[in-house]
Amino acid sequence: MSNVGKKTGRERGEEWWQTDIIEMRPGMIRLRGYEIQDLIGRVSFPAMIWLMLRGELPGEEQAALLGIALGAAVDHGPQAPSIAIARMAATCGVGINSAMASAINVLGDVHGGAGEQALAFYGDIAAALDGGETLADAVSVRLDRFFAEEKSYVPGLGHRFHPVDPRAPRLIELTRDFAARGIVGGRFADIAEAVEAEVARRKGKKIPLNIDGATAVIYGELGFPPPLTRGLFVLSRSVGILAHAWEQSQQSDRNKGPLPREWLWAYTGTPVRPFPQREDDSK
Repeated sequence: MSNVGKKTGRERGEEWWQTDIIEMRPGMIRLRGYEIQDLIGRVSFPAMIWLMLRGELPGEEQAALLGIALGAAVDHGPQAPSIAIARMAATCGVGINSAMASAINVLGDVHGGAGEQALAFYGDIAAALDGGETLADAVSVRLDRFFAEEKSYVPGLGHRFHPVDPRAPRLIELTRDFAARGIVGGRFADIAEAVEAEVARRKGKKIPLNIDGATAVIYGELGFPPPLTRGLFVLSRSVGILAHAWEQSQQSDRNKGPLPREWLWAYTGTPVRPFPQREDDSK
C-alpha cells in the first residue's frame, strides 16, 4: 500500500496547533524567530512583552515608555477589589496562583476595563481626525454621541478616590517628553487633553484624567489596539496582586472577610417572624 499523500504523526501534530510566536524543539527555543539565548540578558521585560505581542523588537525608547505605563498601574491598595480579593483568598489558605487567579478574574469592564474603553474612545476621535475633522469638532461629536447613547462616565476621566489621580499628570508629562524627542507622535495626548477640556466646559468643572485615561494615551501612542490595553493592565496589576497575596500569606489571619466582624452588613430582608404552626407540631 502506498504511503504517498499520508501524513506522519508529527505533521498531523503540527497542523493541530499553528503559531507565529514560538518554535521549539529539543534543545531549541525561538521566540518570533529569535533564539532565546540571544534574547536573555539583552532584552528587557517590557521589550519582551512587545516582541511577543507585536512580533518585532521595539526600540529602546519604545520599550522604556511601555515600561513606564506598566509600572504606573501595579497597585492601588486593598480598597481596589482585585487586591482585596487576593488578600482574602490568601487568608483561606490557597496558594499564590489561586490567590492571583481569583483577583485577576474580577478585572473586567468595571474594574480593569476603563483603559480599553478610553483607548477605543480616543481611537474614534483619531479616526475622525483622519477623515479631516478638527480636533475640537471630533471631540465634540464623539461626546455628543456618548452622552446621547451611553449616559455613563466618560472613560479615562475622574476617580472615586483621588480628586486628582497623581499618576495621570506625570504620565502625560512623560508622554510629551517622548513626543518632543520624536519617539511617539503625541496625538493621543492631544486627544485626551481635549476630551478633558471639553467635558470640563460642558459640566462647569474639571474632571481630571485618571490612570486609565493616561495609560490609554501611552498604549495608543505606541500603537497597541484597545483590547490589548486591558491585557496590559492585567499584567501590570498582577505585580501588586502578587505582592499583596504574598504579604498576606505571611500573616496569621485566617478567613479574613471584606469587613471587620464588628461591622456587619445591612440586612434589608423580612423582619423576624414565627414559623407557621402545623397540626403535627403538637404531637
